[in-house]
Amino acid sequence: MYSNRIESLPPYLFAELDRAKKEKEEQGIDIIDLGVGDPDLSTPDHIVESMVEAVREPSTHSYPSYKGMKEFRETVANWYKDRFKVKIDPEKEAISLIGSKEGIAHMPLAFVNPGDKTLVPDPAYPVYKIGTILSGGKPIPMPLKEENDFLPDLDEISPKNAEDAKIMYLNYPNNPTAGTADKQFFQEVVEFAKEHDIIVCHDAAYTEISYEFEPPSFLNIDGAKEVGVEFHSLSKTYNMTGWRIGFVVGNQEIVNGIGQVKTNVDSGAFQAIQKAAITALNGPQECVSDSNNKYRNRRDLLLEGIESIGLEPTKTEATFYIWTKCPKGYNSMETSKKLLDEAGIVATPGSGFGEHGEGYIRFALTRSLGRIEEAVERMEGINFD
Repeated sequence: MYSNRIESLPPYLFAELDRAKKEKEEQGIDIIDLGVGDPDLSTPDHIVESMVEAVREPSTHSYPSYKGMKEFRETVANWYKDRFKVKIDPEKEAISLIGSKEGIAHMPLAFVNPGDKTLVPDPAYPVYKIGTILSGGKPIPMPLKEENDFLPDLDEISPKNAEDAKIMYLNYPNNPTAGTADKQFFQEVVEFAKEHDIIVCHDAAYTEISYEFEPPSFLNIDGAKEVGVEFHSLSKTYNMTGWRIGFVVGNQEIVNGIGQVKTNVDSGAFQAIQKAAITALNGPQECVSDSNNKYRNRRDLLLEGIESIGLEPTKTEATFYIWTKCPKGYNSMETSKKLLDEAGIVATPGSGFGEHGEGYIRFALTRSLGRIEEAVERMEGINFD
């Protein structure tokens, strides 16, 4: 019944955990879900008010341009200039997206032919691999190891895969590992991409959620625009996950290719949402720092709880995730299941993000400080010995 593309998709590895969670809830057990990467914080009032006003404008109800409103693209360009000191041509180097996930998933349809390879981080957000498979391509994993600070080792990519690859996907600050990348690493990526004629797709959805580290843009590097693009989203920065608004900027030819796919498969982002996004990017940014302060406090508290039961969290300087080693003798699903069974806490097994995610679990800082405090108290009763 289903196409070969659908049949080739990997299985949903969280099904067993979801079943167990539902079973606990049906038993009346209070579950603290630290698995979901969806902010619990509200969209700032000034953004909501802008949206309400824009929805009342009849002009926003027409079909939008697939490229995005001119004012939106100009706002994006100004934001990049202010935030990263990167110059973006709003006419040629930027388009709106219905969330960055949509653009990332559509990208290989513009550049990957059946059988072509893409270089995909592992562990990773699944859309890089899924987008490749749905376009008929072959994803080649780039292991993200703790000893390499969760950066791919470019020297470990075989000459054959490097020459065959059409796209390299990157994501920093990283989901799920919370790893970060500096300009030196991005410089190495630019040189590697030029040498092997590879398109770089950088998913920068978490650059604005940071604590002791200010994440750079991939486009900060000289020559980056020659080889790649950067995807951004307002979802996590402004707590707008359900609004579905983002953008891609960078290489004119690559942006145009993504745009050609979009003009054939969607009708662009709702203009009222684009107007609200303009308000978000142009408006006061205290809401972003306030959110980061809340996440920092949650991080510090949850780290105490994680360490108190003998688990080893890795460094979290950005994102709202804590990537944590499983205890000796436990795999990631077993660790997650024990947390659920004995404490009613949901954490995501690392195996769900790829082969190299095994041995870790991911906690999300997307519950209130009070709920995290309760989770820490519950952890005191867990024994992994």
